[in-house]
Parts: sequence; structure tokens; C-alpha cells
Amino acid sequence: MRKRPRSLTWVLGLAALVACCLGAVAASNLPPVQERLGWRISEARAQLWYALFPPEESVFTPDPTLVEMVRQTLTAAAPTPAPTSTPQPEAPPTATPSPSATRPPLPVSIELAGVDHEYQQWNNCGPATLAMGLSFWEWPGDQRPIAAYTKPNPRDKNVMPYELAEFVNDRTDFRALTRDGGDLELLKGLIAAGFPVIVEKGFEGFGFEGWMGHYALITGYDDARQRVNTQDSYIGDDFPFAYDDLVKYWRNFNYAYIVIYPPERESELMALLGSAADEGAANAAAAQRASDEIFQLSGRDQLFAWFNRGTSLVALQDYAGAAAAYDEAFRIDGELRFSDPENRPYRIMWYQTGPYKAYFYSGRYSEVINLATHTLANMSEPVLEESYYWRGLAREAVGDVPGAIEDLRASLNMHPGFQPALGQLSRLGVDV
Repeated sequence: MRKRPRSLTWVLGLAALVACCLGAVAASNLPPVQERLGWRISEARAQLWYALFPPEESVFTPDPTLVEMVRQTLTAAAPTPAPTSTPQPEAPPTATPSPSATRPPLPVSIELAGVDHEYQQWNNCGPATLAMGLSFWEWPGDQRPIAAYTKPNPRDKNVMPYELAEFVNDRTDFRALTRDGGDLELLKGLIAAGFPVIVEKGFEGFGFEGWMGHYALITGYDDARQRVNTQDSYIGDDFPFAYDDLVKYWRNFNYAYIVIYPPERESELMALLGSAADEGAANAAAAQRASDEIFQLSGRDQLFAWFNRGTSLVALQDYAGAAAAYDEAFRIDGELRFSDPENRPYRIMWYQTGPYKAYFYSGRYSEVINLATHTLANMSEPVLEESYYWRGLAREAVGDVPGAIEDLRASLNMHPGFQPALGQLSRLGVDV
């Protein structure tokens, strides 16, 4: 028998290896494989990427010229200068009236039964937590249809609170609202009235490296033990969380919360919310609370307070003020690179779009492009549809229409059916 030339054997072997690799890639995208192995593949990729390109060493720095221009504009426009540098400790904070001040006394402890605990699938803490919240109201589903609706790409790192609320309002017989600026007394009042509450908060430990975002369902509290009871899609059911820790990590997301309710109980819920029933009033109170905490906190906690101020000012459409707040947050982030690198929340832009909106609507298009590029470049998998979307808008604003279309298509690829990207591409006359 004639032997094949060595070169031909090598080529055939290489072709077989490539075919196997392509087959493995194709198989890894199948839903059953994603559920079982996707997170392991993602984790291995992340560990390799972050070893080569440590994200804690990469910092976004706003353009100093633009920062100074915003500072001067705000100073000229306001009787009292807007805070754009680290406040001095002696500056007295303004007290924020609590919407819970007139509520009747609450039980010292309570626990709501009837929640079906569900462990999250890969990148699925939002859908899994929402499924648990809906189970209290006897909704029969689980996290899978929620994930299909909110994050059709299973690699998507994050689901926003408004996306979870949209699922409830569009696909169930229940209603959901989202607010920023919650407090412990409001949380307890809602639970005592029979409304479990989903909170968005920071998460550390439990085998993960660094800070990240997470959702948890609060179903009870105990004043004697100073703790809430959480249903956590990653840790497990009935996980106790100290009041102080809840406040610390809830602050990471501007005290954001979601309440699910039957339509017939809407008036009762609004009464419980008090002034927070009005979203504008809730945002104004959250902005004031963040301003107060800026004077009270330091380090990473102060970074979050500045970030929260920016988030609330974006909601109030004060984009220049929000940009100044985010500038300060990023300045502190840069300091943490040297003073406390292990605790830098370098993943913060995975979960937030406020800086994009603030910089875009205050005309700082280059900052949007640079921040989005920095955010995507520091991910092992750049799968944030919002970052591509806002970079696309900014590229169009500076005249780069081909680049804008490329980014908007990428946004749609990361999140099939993403309506904002579809709308912009349609406006540009692009077929999708």
C-alpha cells in the first residue's frame, strides 16, 4: 500500500482538527450545552483573559478639558456651585426626609411564605430572581421564558431592572414597577403588607473574584437579629443578610428595587410607597440621598454615592450635572487603582448606562466612544448591547455613520430583537 505523502497527512489531520473545533463551537451554542457547560467555558475564558489583561489595572479617565468645561458651566449657571471635587468632611449634609416617617409601626419580624426557590442558570440571576418573585403570586413559569425575553443571547452579562419589569407587564397578568432610592423601612413596610421585594445590589465572595452586580428577593426581616431573609438564586433559599450589609451593597445600585403586584392591589401599593409612588419624586429623593452620602462616605462607598447621584440626575434629565457626578466617580475609581485595587468595582459599566446618557446628552460624544470602547475591551466576552448602542449613537453624532451602523448591528447581534438598535438602524435606512 502506498503511503500518503507526509504533507498530505498533515493537511488532512489539520482539517480534521479544525472540523472538530468548529463542531465544538457549534455544539457549545446549543441551549442544553449552554446550560450545563456554558458557564464553565465562559469562566475559563475569563480567567485566561483577565490573567493576560488585568482589568483592575485599566481605568477610564474622562478628558480633563471637558471635565473643566462642565465644572465652569455648572458654576456659572448655579447660585451654589455644583460639587465637582471631593467634599470636605466639615460640610454639613442636608437631611433627607424619609417617606416612611408617617407609616404606622411595623411588626418586629415577618416572613412571607409561598416562594419557590430557583437556582440560576448561566448569567441568569435576574430571570431566576424574577421567577421566584412571580412564584409568590402563583405564576406557573420559571426562569427560562424570562431569559428568552430579556436576554435572548445567553452570554449577555446583565439584565436591567426595567427589562425584568417589562416582562411582567407584557407577558403576565401581574404588574411590576421599578424605583431607585429605597430604604430599609420602606422595604419592611412592603414585606409586612405582603409584597416581596427584588433588590439590585453588589455581590462579592462565594468563589468569585472581584465585585459584581446581583439580584435578590427579600421575603422577610427580623429586627431582633437585624437582618433580612433573602431568596438568592446563587447562594440558596432563606439566606440571612444583615441590615448593615444590605444597605452597603444596595447602595451599589442606588437602592434600586422592583415590586410585583396584582393589578387590583395597585392603589394599596401606591399608598405604601408614599412619595415614591411618583417616579420623579423618587428620583429627586434618591439624588438628594446620594448627595448626602457623598459627604458621609469615603473610598469605594463614596464612588458609588457619586455614581448614584449621576444616575438620579440622568433620570431627572440634568445631564450636565450627571456628567459632573460621573466624572468624580471615575476620578475616585482611578485613585482606587493604586490605593485599593482589589476592591475596585471595575465591572460597574456592565450594569449601568447612565454615564453614556449623561455624556451623550451633554454633547461629550468622544467620552461616550472612549468609555464604551474601554468597557468592551476590558471584558473577556464583549457582549453588552448597551455599550455598542451608545457608541453607535456617538459615532453618528461625530459624523462616522459607517461606524455607527457597525456598532448598531453589533448591538443587535448581542441582543437579537433589541428595539432601540432596530429603531436607529431603521431611521438610518438600514435593512436588518
